[in-house]
Amino acid sequence: MSLFKQLLLAICLFLAVAFTGSFMVSLESSRSQYVNQLRSHAQDAATALALSLTPNIDDPAMVELLVSSIFDSGYYASIKVIDLASNQVMVERQAEPDPNGVPRWFIKLIALDAAGGDAIVSRGWQQAARVEVVSHPMFALAKLWQSALGSLGWLLLCGVVSAVLAALLLRRQLRPLDYMVEQSQAIARREFLSLPELPRTPELRRVVQAMNQMVEKLQALFMEQAERSERLREASYQDSLTGLANRRYFDMQLQARVSHGEENRAGYLLLLRVNDLAGLNQRFGGTHADQLLKAVAQTLLRLCGTLPETAHLICRSRGGEFAVLAPGLTHDEAEQLARELDAALHSLYETGASDATPVAHMGLAPYTAGEAPDDLLKLADEALAQAESAGAAHWVCLRRQPRAAVGEDHHSWHQLLDGALAQGRFQLYFQPVVSSSDVSRLLHRKVLSRLLDAQGQPVAAGRFLPWVERFGWAPRLDQLMVERVIRHMHAQPGDYALNLSAATLADSQTMAHIYDVLGRHPLLGPRLTFEIAEEQVPAQAVLESLTRRLHSLGFGLALQHFGGRFSMIGNLAHLGLAYLKIDGSYIRAIDEESHKRLFIEAIQRAAHSIDLPLVAERVETDGELRVLHDMGIQGVQGQRVGEPAPWGA
Repeated sequence: MSLFKQLLLAICLFLAVAFTGSFMVSLESSRSQYVNQLRSHAQDAATALALSLTPNIDDPAMVELLVSSIFDSGYYASIKVIDLASNQVMVERQAEPDPNGVPRWFIKLIALDAAGGDAIVSRGWQQAARVEVVSHPMFALAKLWQSALGSLGWLLLCGVVSAVLAALLLRRQLRPLDYMVEQSQAIARREFLSLPELPRTPELRRVVQAMNQMVEKLQALFMEQAERSERLREASYQDSLTGLANRRYFDMQLQARVSHGEENRAGYLLLLRVNDLAGLNQRFGGTHADQLLKAVAQTLLRLCGTLPETAHLICRSRGGEFAVLAPGLTHDEAEQLARELDAALHSLYETGASDATPVAHMGLAPYTAGEAPDDLLKLADEALAQAESAGAAHWVCLRRQPRAAVGEDHHSWHQLLDGALAQGRFQLYFQPVVSSSDVSRLLHRKVLSRLLDAQGQPVAAGRFLPWVERFGWAPRLDQLMVERVIRHMHAQPGDYALNLSAATLADSQTMAHIYDVLGRHPLLGPRLTFEIAEEQVPAQAVLESLTRRLHSLGFGLALQHFGGRFSMIGNLAHLGLAYLKIDGSYIRAIDEESHKRLFIEAIQRAAHSIDLPLVAERVETDGELRVLHDMGIQGVQGQRVGEPAPWGA
């Protein structure tokens, strides 16, 4: 029983005991008073009747008339006139008065006895008769019953008023306790709440202050852990001069994004090399050369930020060499990027240098998912070498296939995707996510999509998703997928995870439709979690609104491909995410590369402090699985535990 109910019950019991005690004291006091009144009443009636009978004692009719008149005028149990000479009853009247609504249990409880009185009737100087009068206590019992009802009514009124006032007062006084419960529950949801207004009650004030201090300490420890982990990530994977990714991070991402993968897309690799960096150092000094490298980095960030794909990667590999990995980029878009970079870098020419001498040369090479990263680097180096030896040309873009290939045929993709979205020609594929300690224990299934082409053959997501995004049809695809998954969940058991794109989150009309669909299926909420890619996370206010809305409908939210923006974990702590999926680039060969283990351990410590489960993506070997299990990562996903497949395959 809650403290509020206990206190309220105690107040009610106190009022009941107080009423009972007060009533018993009043009853005992009234009993003796009523007994005296009944005795006096009987004696007065006997005396008055004896005086009335004195002149008429020898007239039996008059005696009976006087006795009847006295008996009928009050509450009497009996009236007798006894002849003293013969000891015979001359006249007797007795009756049981009406209880007047007084219950018998109350009469037995009070146990108020009748009281009597007597008087002598004289005939001259002789005693002729004796009058005996017994007063019935019913009149007194009726008064006591009315008094009891009045006291009970007053008690109930006082009790109701007291209970309402006590409830309001207790609720106000105990509100800090409710908030402390909410604080504790919020900590379990990875939220940190603090009560700004301290209660006036000294005892509760001390408790609330202690709770606030604990919450602030936990939040400080978590933020400190997150900052330490972010510094570790920057030291391991970020170039200290330009702030771009370093060569180690680039190699990790190149392996993860170019090799075979479910969501890997074809694209282009751009290599950029600043000309004569050593000569610039000698002629203008290291500070000037550093400023040039920073300017090149800012130019790359500015121009690559307009690419249609948000998952591009920019890094400074070493010295004056930069690399841009742009998945989803077509040949025309790659050439346009090279032209814009060349024009932007032209403004960075050194004073006094020849206009024919560019600041940098660039080489672009295409790639497809499943290609060997080393082969791609060799091809890009070849393109860069051709650009440096070409004279007037500042960049070279190599091509491996004819321009009319279906991979870059804008019209064909537009026709195929528009028809597929209109007709629902997409097939659901499922990839298992299992426990790292027991790969036979299924946590959930990640839902993926396959486009069915004109021949009914499935097309991997990495091929058609860039075109879906380029045409602005990602909301259409996500809406279709949500409806398909809901229908599937009604027919099949298990838990599922489904991705939502940034374009869908920004489309209020599509999100309203998705919320409406989810609202019609609240029982499926605990079984379906929506995932957002780290690079597509919206603004904090939008993310909080999305989380609240999904939670209100009973559905969960999680992040996938996490790791590149570790500093944002501080803003995610209070969102109550279902889990975090660590990007596969940090998982690949983690059993061989110690720097990855250090970073994953930092993520694990920060996530563990807020009770946030972690899932590792793209686990491919037994060594990776073993290390992840030893590190305490809860779930794994990848080729090692299961490839994507249609239901029942």
